Amino acid sequence: MEEKIILATVNFLMEGDSVWLAKKTRRIGIDLFNGYGGGIEPEDKNLIDSASREIKEECGVETSTENFEKMAVIDFHDTKIDGSIFIIRVHAYIVRGWKGIPVETEEMADPKPYDKNNLPLEKMMEADSEWVPLVMQGKKLIATYRYDPFYKLTQKGK
Repeated sequence: MEEKIILATVNFLMEGDSVWLAKKTRRIGIDLFNGYGGGIEPEDKNLIDSASREIKEECGVETSTENFEKMAVIDFHDTKIDGSIFIIRVHAYIVRGWKGIPVETEEMADPKPYDKNNLPLEKMMEADSEWVPLVMQGKKLIATYRYDPFYKLTQKGK
């Protein structure tokens, strides 16, 4: 079967030792906490342009390119019921400095800051509860995670 790779970003708004997270209201990870981000759109010039657009759409704050630091590239292999594999290559950034205060939107609910050492891991996707704390510690990563058709983790990062 053909593997299709989709590019996306996830962005963690950091203020000192706090990171803003919100609950996803749709698609993969619904009702779980995450950073802000999503897929690359045709009008996006590059990954940072996409990340800035997604942050604005999902929480209403304005960012500048110099405030982004790439921390990870994670491949999520999602196996579908028909056996096909959908790969989402997520570029993860820490964003320090923005204009505005994160607000709730249609896509992301209940935004609030969490201490980077006390994240709501039990309310995050299983893979995220492993790699996000490493990023919060300042580690840069390249990893792969595999999920079955029911979003059960079948392979942890490597």
